[in-house]
Amino acid sequence: MEYYFNKTIGNTPFEKAVEKTKLALQEEGFGVLTEIDMKATLKKKLDVDFYNYIVLGACNAPFAHKALQAEDKIGTMLPCNVIVMEKEPGLVEIAAVNPMASMQAVINLDLMNIADEVGEKLKRVVEKIH
Repeated sequence: MEYYFNKTIGNTPFEKAVEKTKLALQEEGFGVLTEIDMKATLKKKLDVDFYNYIVLGACNAPFAHKALQAEDKIGTMLPCNVIVMEKEPGLVEIAAVNPMASMQAVINLDLMNIADEVGEKLKRVVEKIH
């Protein structure tokens, strides 16, 4: 099982791809709680040049609530991360965590059902972007 869902798009500026990803997340009921600019962070902390790479910490509050009710320590695996990266100019990859893969370490059937539903939503997010 892959630990992520991904898609590469072309002819889209990086900033536009980030915007489209946020919109697709919103359409599936996710809010973006955090946004980490890895390029800027690595430059500031290590003086390293890196390609465009944004980590979006996405949360679907109703599903997060259900997950926390099913397993109170699951907050260690929240929010769901979605990345937008541009290794080569003009080619942008969007990838979202596959919650089913990350939840395999937790033995809880209720949680697996929630992870499956969230996974389907995140898969749709990735598929929507073009």
